[in-house]
Amino acid sequence: MADTAPTAPRRSPLSQAADRLAAATRTSGGAIRLAELPFLAQINVRLDAKGAAADAIGLALGLQLPLEPNTVVRAGQLAALWLGPDEWLLIGTPDSQRGLESRIREAAGDESVSVTDVSAQRTTLLVAGPRAHDLLAHGCALDLHPRAFGPSRCAQTTLGRTQVVLVSRDEPRAGFWVLVRSSFAGYLVDWLLDAAREYV
Repeated sequence: MADTAPTAPRRSPLSQAADRLAAATRTSGGAIRLAELPFLAQINVRLDAKGAAADAIGLALGLQLPLEPNTVVRAGQLAALWLGPDEWLLIGTPDSQRGLESRIREAAGDESVSVTDVSAQRTTLLVAGPRAHDLLAHGCALDLHPRAFGPSRCAQTTLGRTQVVLVSRDEPRAGFWVLVRSSFAGYLVDWLLDAAREYV
């Protein structure tokens, strides 16, 4: 029997803020770029970094899980973020979480591995442009200068009193991803737009 239940269109946590983010980007004259990157796949993986599962999963995904603290390894559209000695966050294209989760579980076999789809837990903000470092520095205690927090770096930190995962993109001009819990995303956008006033 066909499923006849009405389905509502999927809405991102910041769908109602898209116009305000775009307006701030336009009026900044190129100084900043703010946008939501909705529905990215996010898979939390916990395992023994020295165990056989780590190598097998790396081969299955086409990238090795980073072992250096606060680093990111990328392969195509997939990124692996180091969150702890036995914890990583894999970020992929929208709606790829089932495939990622399946590949990880299959590669792990009988090894002890925790694989959790956390895609709905957070949304992602893009903060880019020549003044992105300055904007984020208003509410983040980390040294965001490219010498200290350059390409392929990540950190669990606070931004405007909100817990986030901050990711420096692969090129300095590419800016940052700010992964924020969906329930705090609206507050963080308000904070960013307020902090961005000097650039708009």
